[in-house]
Amino acid sequence: MFDFIPLEFYTPIYYNTMLIIVLFAFIQLQTKGYIILNSKKREYASFLLLLAVTLYMGLRPISGKYFVDMGMYNYEFEQYASGAEITKTRDLLWSVFMKLCSGIMTAQLFFLLCATLYILPLYIASKKWLGVDRYFLFLMLITSLSFWAYGTNGIRNGIATSIFVLGLSFFKHKYWKYSLLAVSYLIHGSMLIPIAAFVLTLFYKNPKHYLFGWLLVIPISLIFGGLLEPFFMSLGFGGDRAGYLTMNEFDDQFSSTGFRWDFLVYSMAAVYAGYYFIVKRKFKDTKYIQLFNIYVSANAFWILVIRASYSNRFAYLSWFLMAVIIFYPFFKKQFFKKQQKVLAYIIILYFGFTYSMFLIK
Repeated sequence: MFDFIPLEFYTPIYYNTMLIIVLFAFIQLQTKGYIILNSKKREYASFLLLLAVTLYMGLRPISGKYFVDMGMYNYEFEQYASGAEITKTRDLLWSVFMKLCSGIMTAQLFFLLCATLYILPLYIASKKWLGVDRYFLFLMLITSLSFWAYGTNGIRNGIATSIFVLGLSFFKHKYWKYSLLAVSYLIHGSMLIPIAAFVLTLFYKNPKHYLFGWLLVIPISLIFGGLLEPFFMSLGFGGDRAGYLTMNEFDDQFSSTGFRWDFLVYSMAAVYAGYYFIVKRKFKDTKYIQLFNIYVSANAFWILVIRASYSNRFAYLSWFLMAVIIFYPFFKKQFFKKQQKVLAYIIILYFGFTYSMFLIK
């Protein structure tokens, strides 16, 4: 559908379009506050954003050059379409899904379906959490640092995290919650890390202790970090993805080795947000506290393996929750005298980091 767009322009068009939308939201928040549109028009705006992003991402040209993993998934899809049988036992649900799709649709429709499964759960979760205010949270989710990359490249991991988010939004419906979390794991085994963090929050809930633990792993990683990656590798942690802990080659600036202070500062933004809202301002929202504890736990694991090549792939296992941790409280309680203006500037800072990383990539 979008074959007329040169592949090298595909990603820049997305980021620059999001820049315009974010700047518009910034201006509107500065002048009109939360009530930019009436509730009906906000419904339309949210749905239009969902539809536009899904179609643009899902109908992108199939390319292994510009969207690396897409080429691999396309090859696997065509093999199944030609009659190949499922031979993988790991992440079996994904293999079954691809096999079924290969018999009833084209590869292009398959990637459109993948985009839908990636983006729609974020939209639904935003609606369940914030109702008519979901537009702002949804916008921040789709302008997060890793959103585009995990929708066009790390496709399977992106779908798994979105289904995980959807599961968390079923706060009181345990059957749906646990079923969706299990589905996320069966799609991508690395979801064991955020699922383990979720299970931990069921038994221990004190956010101050989670904060202390997160701070504690930083010196542990600084002192013992070089020993931790081989240790987790020896345990077979993460299955075939444990190879990311010790492999030496890398594909972009986010995969370089060493203690990633830039990554740590980025992760700290959500940690500080949780500290500010929960500890300093006494925000007692049970859903938010659990989400924060999950984020901190999963992010702490990444800090332990921060030196690994492709450590961004482990960082993503907490980063996909960042927008929720930072923006959710703004729509639940009044924290600032001119809260809509504070929100406007934080939106600019949040997307500004994403956009700057796009520019220097």
